Amino acid sequence: MSDKKYVMTYEGVRKLEEELEFLKTVKRKEITEKIKVALGYGDLSENSEYDEAKNEQAFVEGRIIQLENMLKNATVIDESEISTDMVSVGSIVKVKDYDFDEEVEYTIVGSAEADPMENKISNESPVGKSLLGKKIGDVVEAVVPGGVSKFEILGIRRD
Repeated sequence: MSDKKYVMTYEGVRKLEEELEFLKTVKRKEITEKIKVALGYGDLSENSEYDEAKNEQAFVEGRIIQLENMLKNATVIDESEISTDMVSVGSIVKVKDYDFDEEVEYTIVGSAEADPMENKISNESPVGKSLLGKKIGDVVEAVVPGGVSKFEILGIRRD
């Protein structure tokens, strides 16, 4: 597994720790129970419940390893040090999106915390990368899958 550094906020670390705790305690017990029940059905060669439980177990164990690695390699951002003069990880950026002619607020987060449905975009995404280091009034272009998007930075704040 790579030793990539994950830039994260305290909130992001807390969410990953909660997920890890849930997987290690609740989910592992549920899967163990499913495997026990499936073993009671007899012949494993035609036992889809057993196969499904083992696949779920493999997925959960893989996710646990992934979360432990992310937490081990996390670099936590001190929110009090986030500048409001320039966009950085942890910034909440208000932009004018020229493609849709609307104002949008994005929170720039590390890749492990990205959640486009909540307007939390990764510092490694095309839009996030293009906004980093910019100031209010700057107009930036980001190469996105649909072409090029243009944004004007209207405001920078922190929570």
